[in-house]
Amino acid sequence: AGPSWLKNAASSSNIAQIGVEDHDLTLAGYNSIKEQLSDIPNKPKLIPTGFMCNQLRAVKDAKEIELLVQAINFADQAIETVGATLKPGVTEREISWDLEKTMRELGADGISFNTIVASGPNGAKAHHKPTDRRLEIGDGVVIDMGALYQGYCSDITRTFVIGKVSPEFRKIYDIVLSAQETAEATASAGMSGTDVDGLARQVIESAGYGNEFGHSLGHGIGIAVHELPGVGPNSANTIENGMVFSVEPGIYIEGWGGVRIEDLVLMENNRPRVLTKAHKRDLVVI
Repeated sequence: AGPSWLKNAASSSNIAQIGVEDHDLTLAGYNSIKEQLSDIPNKPKLIPTGFMCNQLRAVKDAKEIELLVQAINFADQAIETVGATLKPGVTEREISWDLEKTMRELGADGISFNTIVASGPNGAKAHHKPTDRRLEIGDGVVIDMGALYQGYCSDITRTFVIGKVSPEFRKIYDIVLSAQETAEATASAGMSGTDVDGLARQVIESAGYGNEFGHSLGHGIGIAVHELPGVGPNSANTIENGMVFSVEPGIYIEGWGGVRIEDLVLMENNRPRVLTKAHKRDLVVI
């Protein structure tokens, strides 16, 4: 069983190598292809080409950017709408559902990944799963979410505070915001992912919180939430015009909580254009 056209093409064209998208090919699919080619005299080799597909996907065309912008708009509207309703007593799970429901009502096809709602000390976990913990006065609330629209994904993070904000929380928020805005203002096409990461990381390190920023600055996005380019300390990817990627610095303190702010940007005319529009300039206190 398998694609007979592949066997016919390989036999008639004397093909020596066949590329396969190895990142998504199942073992059953691989075995099926091998079976189809098993009795061909020249025995073409199967060559992994997933990396080539990923590289091609990294640079978006105009239609892809249009769909990404729409997915971003849904997430922007949902996080601002639901963020304004946060109050003591509401659970992380309830907030997560409200975000998904709101995005779908706006026109999104669904969520692009499992929503993160991390309140109070849970904010120290960068990939926290929503629980039945109820919001309390003084909590920080990190919300990381995205919409799916016609196959394309968005990704946004905003941090809110319930009630009066402490001086420490405001200080850390301002450091994270400064790190993000520095990267968004000074990144340029031709830089490596490591160099872009360093623009934000040096702001956080110079403020004394380098050890509390434990993940990469960002990642590409498109038909998957995580695509090339990588934007992190060990990324050799070159940032090119047409790439859309996240800028999401954070500070996480065990037992206290965390702050993360995330935008999606398009590298355009050698400079980043911020596509995410949800409010962030001043800490949102509910």
